[in-house]
Amino acid sequence: MKIVSVIGARPQFIKAAAVSRAIIEHSKDYPDWAINEIIVHTGQHYDTNMSQLFFDELDIPRPDYNLGINSCFHGEQTGRMLHKIESVLIKEDPDCCLVYGDTNSTLAGALAATKLRIRIAHVEAGLRSFNRKMPEEINRVMTDHISDLLFCPTETSVANLSNEGISAGVYLIGDVMFDCMRLYNKKAKSIEQKALKRIDIRPNAYYLATVHRSENTDDSERLNHIFQAFEEISTEDCPVVLPLHPRTVKYARKYGLKLTNSVRAIQPVSYLEMVALETNARLILTDSGGVQKEAYWLNIPCITLRDETEWTETIESGWNVLAGADRYRIIDAVRNFYNRRSENPKSVYCNDNAAKEICKVLQEAVSHYVQT
Repeated sequence: MKIVSVIGARPQFIKAAAVSRAIIEHSKDYPDWAINEIIVHTGQHYDTNMSQLFFDELDIPRPDYNLGINSCFHGEQTGRMLHKIESVLIKEDPDCCLVYGDTNSTLAGALAATKLRIRIAHVEAGLRSFNRKMPEEINRVMTDHISDLLFCPTETSVANLSNEGISAGVYLIGDVMFDCMRLYNKKAKSIEQKALKRIDIRPNAYYLATVHRSENTDDSERLNHIFQAFEEISTEDCPVVLPLHPRTVKYARKYGLKLTNSVRAIQPVSYLEMVALETNARLILTDSGGVQKEAYWLNIPCITLRDETEWTETIESGWNVLAGADRYRIIDAVRNFYNRRSENPKSVYCNDNAAKEICKVLQEAVSHYVQT
């Protein structure tokens, strides 16, 4: 069986690391049912710190195709991806196209495959923010409605699909990002001391923050409020450490926004270093879905810089608080978080074998399709 996996952005590299590893192990254990994976990197994230570093440290197989499609407007980027992915699919003629998450790479891969009548498998299906202003929400909804195999991380995501009339080909398999946490936790722990020393911070004596979503970066008022909140909560004894996404840098410069030295603005970090920083943080502030989950798994309090989240279970558990981009709500959430926190039922997302389950379903389902 041959599959083409389409990836292009940092969160997808992390998910693909677990699935690609499981595919290799599956093929060794079951040579008669081996899966031949062709990896296509669209180039959506192309900076070394946002791309190649992840392939190197997570041992992701080298992409068979690198399409080199970098930053541009959504329509142009998706269109260029669609054109180039289509060419790859025609050449490779796979049994299935595997896509991840909710980026333009996800949608382009799914659209290219469905036009060629190639079956689509969507990892992290069924997530909904119910905010159609988010490009990611449009991408995930459209991808789900044309996919044949939908791999859901939670019962909530299964219910979301059911509410939209999607029940065939839906599998509750858990979260492949938890597979990564389990696989690479020991390596992340081995670099903790080095990571903290490099930034000159101490365990449990800093706030870790990330900002990258367009709803925050592309809006000068929202980004300004977030930066102001970071400035106010950051102190010499407990600074805010902010790995800066290229998108955030671009728009901060455009709006003339600057951070003082009290906020430790640093270059993007690798996956392992990010996990090390998360593990030792006093509290995390983020608009990233992946970081919300990682904070939850690591028992680190999280404040989400959005008005909604797809990962509602983290809110319900009391380990995550929605603060939006309002300066005063963010500050209040930081100062009062420990009064809200409750128990952390980690079983919600934690299936240790999500990637293996994906391989099993791919083999069984695609083999059935081919035979019929």
